[in-house]
Amino acid sequence: MNYSDPGSEEQEKASRSVPNSEQTPNRAEPARVIVGITGASGAIYGIRLLERLRRPGVEIHLLVSRSGIRTVEMETGLRLPDLRAMADVHYPIHDVGARIASGSYPVHGMVIAPCSIRTMSAIAAGLSSNLLLRAADVTLKERRRLILMIRESPLHLGHLRTMVALAEMGAIIAPPIPAFYHRPQNVMDLVDYSVERVLDLLGLPAPDARRWDP
Repeated sequence: MNYSDPGSEEQEKASRSVPNSEQTPNRAEPARVIVGITGASGAIYGIRLLERLRRPGVEIHLLVSRSGIRTVEMETGLRLPDLRAMADVHYPIHDVGARIASGSYPVHGMVIAPCSIRTMSAIAAGLSSNLLLRAADVTLKERRRLILMIRESPLHLGHLRTMVALAEMGAIIAPPIPAFYHRPQNVMDLVDYSVERVLDLLGLPAPDARRWDP
């Protein structure tokens, strides 16, 4: 066979009808983000993060610990069904066989907001006793973004050493510490500032984020 021969017109049409990798359009998958909410005070951070992530191109996967459900109800009056409505997918905390428990399932990143000291310590120890911990462990081992909005003060030496260990593993420690240069007028202005910084860390910045620009 002469491979330089272009062949008949019918053969040429047939070859054009079979798409190759360059002809096939790229179908971008959504940015899958896991949002975990634990029992630390500050449930509003997780709720506001869910609200700000609801946009085209982002797929939200939600995990709420048992203590997180209780704190959400106490601090905001919302219940688990209200949170589920803000996410694309919700997983029971005990479902350790869910798809996000596997590194083969592609995920853009994971945020735990707020993150309790108990959860932080369990992640640092490599524990996987529930799906939230397992998903965090998978996020670290796959070298994906794991952002922990740790809520505790003051911190003793054990807390600080655990944070150092997590930072060495690749986690991002992002306590919700407000700024005041944008002259916040209410509590939600303070909450939004911390959430906007987390969105930046995720690589999904909010278009209306307030930034330092003197």
